[in-house]
Amino acid sequence: MYQRILVPVDGSPTSTGGLEEAIRIAKLTQGRLRLLHVVDELSFALAMGSESAFGDEALRAMRTEAKRVLDAALATAQSAGVEAETRLRETFPSTLSEGVAAEAHEWGADLIVLGTHGRRGAKRLMLGSDAERILRVAPVPVLLVRAADEKDASGDLLRATASALAMAGE
Repeated sequence: MYQRILVPVDGSPTSTGGLEEAIRIAKLTQGRLRLLHVVDELSFALAMGSESAFGDEALRAMRTEAKRVLDAALATAQSAGVEAETRLRETFPSTLSEGVAAEAHEWGADLIVLGTHGRRGAKRLMLGSDAERILRVAPVPVLLVRAADEKDASGDLLRATASALAMAGE
């Protein structure tokens, strides 16, 4: 069954829901987790401009935050008694979804588990869906874990980005 479970994490309540489900599956199957955080350099570079000094500082801050997110997710898995390891991946020049798919392929994952907002209609069209893009390119089955309350999770990416930018300005 599912022995190698890839779990993309970003520190949001939505990704925490995915992590919690992956832990439950790993306990049932005696599997192990690879906790993945992807620094999406391509999106960041497009937003900041490629020659921005501020961009270099912000990118360093994003990497520091990624390590914090991975360490917290690892502690959660270990405290639940599940074997886990972490991986930080940078996507440039590919996309976030391609980074997740490549990691699943390279590591030999049996399953990808990730949280999703479950947006529909205009919100989905305007904001896009990383989960949907991962689902389309993944080389293995994907389990999408819907956020308990989209209202609580909708600002997570904006808060994380603002936090990384604030750290870069320090």
